[in-house]
Amino acid sequence: METYYNPADLGKFSDIGKDAPKLAEKFFDYYGAVFAEGALTEREKALIALAVAHAVQCPYCIDAYTHACLEKGSNLEEMTEAVHVTNAIRGGASLVHGIQMRKIAEKISL
Repeated sequence: METYYNPADLGKFSDIGKDAPKLAEKFFDYYGAVFAEGALTEREKALIALAVAHAVQCPYCIDAYTHACLEKGSNLEEMTEAVHVTNAIRGGASLVHGIQMRKIAEKISL
C-alpha cells in the first residue's frame, strides 16, 4: 500500500546532513547525548519520546520510538498508557484555550 510517509525513509534520516554536515553533526551529537542514560533511564526517555511523537504526530518518530520502547523493555500496556497521557495533555490544552475564547466572547457580548 502506498502512503505519503514511506517507512523506508526513516532509515535514510542520517542523509539529512549531506548538504549541511556540520549542522547535522551537532544535531546528532546533541540527540545522542539527550537519549543517553542519565537521571532518566534510556527506557524512560524512549517512553517520553513515544508520547511526544504522538503529540507532534510524526509517523517516523512513532515508528522509531515504538521500536525503541520495545527494545528497551517497555511493554504494550506501558506504551499505550504513555499515548493516553499525550491525549490527556493535548485534550486539556485545547480545553483550557477555551477560556481565551470565553473571555473574548464575553467582552464582545457586553
